[in-house]
Amino acid sequence: MALFLADCLQEDPGLVLGLPTGRTPVPMYRALVRLHRQGRVDFSRATTFNLDEFVGLPAEHPGTYRAFMERHLFAHVNLNPARTHVPHGDAASPRAEAARYEAMIAAAGGLDVAVIGIGGNGHIGFNEPAASLPAGTNGVTLRRASRAANAAAFGGQLARVPHRAISMGVGTILSARHVLLLATGADKADIVAKALRGPVTTRVPASLLQLHPRAAVILDRAAAKKLTSR
Repeated sequence: MALFLADCLQEDPGLVLGLPTGRTPVPMYRALVRLHRQGRVDFSRATTFNLDEFVGLPAEHPGTYRAFMERHLFAHVNLNPARTHVPHGDAASPRAEAARYEAMIAAAGGLDVAVIGIGGNGHIGFNEPAASLPAGTNGVTLRRASRAANAAAFGGQLARVPHRAISMGVGTILSARHVLLLATGADKADIVAKALRGPVTTRVPASLLQLHPRAAVILDRAAAKKLTSR
């Protein structure tokens, strides 16, 4: 995955990237940092937009996704800080911040490559399963399972995890020219199978990737174990 992104940046140094957080992409970020230190990838002209951010945390809180990105990527490569974008979770109006963020993505020409993970319930970004899903960046209410998956960043205490977030909408993600889904671990096997082999439904947001003409899925053996060949 890191080598693929490095090749993409070599072909187009001004790439616009959508980036995820969580445990799954950490090895990818580690590899990108290593490639940068070896002189094999240059981020100086790239632009990044993170998929989501918690609402209500002060900017300096270590549990923000901005802090996560600084720890794992931003502080270690030559990205221009003015080109690294994460929703402002402490904005006075999350709705206005979502609209501002969506406008910034559009002004950048949209995403060239969106790298995403998949939640245990099939969410992409923080777009939780629902009868319908918003197309653009929006404010979302997080389900308990999604909050529990993020508890480690808050001392393991679920009560400290915010109840709301700002997330790119599924339309924004699916409008990317390329979408790369990462999933690892046996705990993702069931939802990966539903997303890739089941019906396309907003009740499993990741299943909408079946409609994307240039989507790729990168799995480890454990996450792929429920898939069967056709």
